[in-house]
Amino acid sequence: MELKGEQLLPVGQQRAWDALNDIELLRQCVPGCQSMTRTAQDTYEATIDASIGPVKARFKGTVALTDVHAPDSYTLRFDGSGGTTGFVRGQARVALRPDGPQRTHLSYSTSAQVGGKLAQIGSRLIDAAAGAMSEKFFAAFSQRLAPAAAGGEAAPAAPVARMGFWSLLWAFLRRLVGLRS
Repeated sequence: MELKGEQLLPVGQQRAWDALNDIELLRQCVPGCQSMTRTAQDTYEATIDASIGPVKARFKGTVALTDVHAPDSYTLRFDGSGGTTGFVRGQARVALRPDGPQRTHLSYSTSAQVGGKLAQIGSRLIDAAAGAMSEKFFAAFSQRLAPAAAGGEAAPAAPVARMGFWSLLWAFLRRLVGLRS
């Protein structure tokens, strides 16, 4: 499965990078996200509740961040399991570029393998759910960033955490398995 997407974020590039690295902000934007934990340098674990049609599961995933070129790009490798429901594993390339002083263009390209019951559902249903959930994630994420663009309060960023991959991974997983909030 291949997924590509682009988003225009309402903040400058450094603020976008910082927000993509803010664990609490990302946890709030990803429907069904139960936890996010750093386990090692550039390695994280998360738990999310997911469902698509009759298939429901609690997914536990591991993500490793590689090829980091802050604040421009990185590659993430992910591996998530929902027990007997199935698994997802793959990688995503994420890139940010400025689009004026207060806007950032985010693009991603993801390739993944799906197995177990998830693979039996059918790619059309999975693709449709994946598209809808990605839009939902980015709408929530952009809405949380908007106060910063207007000079108001926004969720604080954690520049050291480098969690940008979570937003894209969980958006991808949500798109993949149709997570519901």
